[in-house]
Amino acid sequence: MLIIISTTANGQDQTDESPSSDTGFVMQKSPWGAVLRSAIIPGLGQFYNESYWKIPIIWGTGALLILGWVDNNNLYTENKDLFSSTGQPIYQYRRDFYRNQRDNFSIYLVILYVLNLVDAYVDAQLYDFTVEEDMITGSSRLNIKFYFQEILK
Repeated sequence: MLIIISTTANGQDQTDESPSSDTGFVMQKSPWGAVLRSAIIPGLGQFYNESYWKIPIIWGTGALLILGWVDNNNLYTENKDLFSSTGQPIYQYRRDFYRNQRDNFSIYLVILYVLNLVDAYVDAQLYDFTVEEDMITGSSRLNIKFYFQEILK
């Protein structure tokens, strides 16, 4: 451990005449920070990226999927109980149908969660990338922001 620390300290003390890699583009938003926020609370990464309009879409879609899951689960248990008490094959068919629908809603919820994470990552990556329309010519123009840091020697 001491060798690694001393090697790192010696590596930082050396002066190099070549330009440092710190003078390039500096991202304003952390993509993995946005993913972590969205992993904790879906939509929080979009809030961090200032994409506020996406939050109601994520929450609304999630609420609909949860409502569908609960509804199908209730119908599944109802038909399961009816099949157990009567033994009629129609209730077995309905039980299997509602179980499959409930499982599909579970898959849709996982897909929504993963898409939420992917969107937060991509949105943070593209936060500094803008395409605006030039009001005079009516054509699109591309703006990329670069931030340079002054290196003192």
